[in-house]
Order: sequence, then structure tokens, then C-alpha cells
Amino acid sequence: MNPVQFQEANKILTPLPVQGRELQNLAILTDGQQCLSCWQMTWRERLSALFFGRVWLCIFSGPTQPAVWIDAKRKVL
Repeated sequence: MNPVQFQEANKILTPLPVQGRELQNLAILTDGQQCLSCWQMTWRERLSALFFGRVWLCIFSGPTQPAVWIDAKRKVL
């Protein structure tokens, strides 16, 4: 999936280097308590989600994982 710039975004997160990964800047909407980002599926990912009904979430973090959610909507607000 590819991160998408969206109108409501009010901050850009820049990635730290992660060995073996090419990471991009991430546009987010934040209110100081939560961060929301938008992602666009490739055609291959769309077909995979359609046929297998799964989406995987990977978060680069420490020993714990923060609370997250995933949704499929056209617009954020």
C-alpha cells in the first residue's frame, strides 16, 4: 500500500531509516491524542483483499504495540 496525501492532513511524519525498507513520508491528521493516515491499495493488493478478505497491519515499534484501527471509507470526516 502507498501512503496518500489528503486534504485534512495537518502534519507530515518523516521515517527513521529501517534496514531493508524504503519508507516514505506519511501525511497524518492529528489532534494530539491520535494520528490518522490514508493508504491506497495497489491493484494486486485490491485483488488479494477481495479474494482472501485480509489486510495486515505492521507497526515499527518497541516491545509493545500501540492501539490501532483500520477502516475502509472514501473520506475521513
